[in-house]
Amino acid sequence: MALFNFGKKKEENLSCCCGSKDTSVTANPQITNTDGLNVKILGSGCAKCNQLEAVTKAALEQLGIEAVIDHVTDFGEIAAFGVMVTPALVLNGKVVACGKILDTKEVKELLQKARG
Repeated sequence: MALFNFGKKKEENLSCCCGSKDTSVTANPQITNTDGLNVKILGSGCAKCNQLEAVTKAALEQLGIEAVIDHVTDFGEIAAFGVMVTPALVLNGKVVACGKILDTKEVKELLQKARG
């Protein structure tokens, strides 16, 4: 057993709380929405995060709201929102849900509140 591993690069094991190892950044800060609603999904791109994104898209469609969903996968950006458990839903810069997958009805209610 070696006490020091000189010359060997330690392999980083980055992952989402759900075990996904995809830590790529897909955020696009230039996204604009026609209805004035800023929608972000925070998460690594794992199945739970993607499911929340799909539910959010369905809720937007059912409400007739045109908005682009920004899926943030950078853990630094996610932590800047104060989120430690993903997936999370952010509407107009405010975290409205985190750590669970909402159903379409719940997302619709949150979207309607965010629109005023």
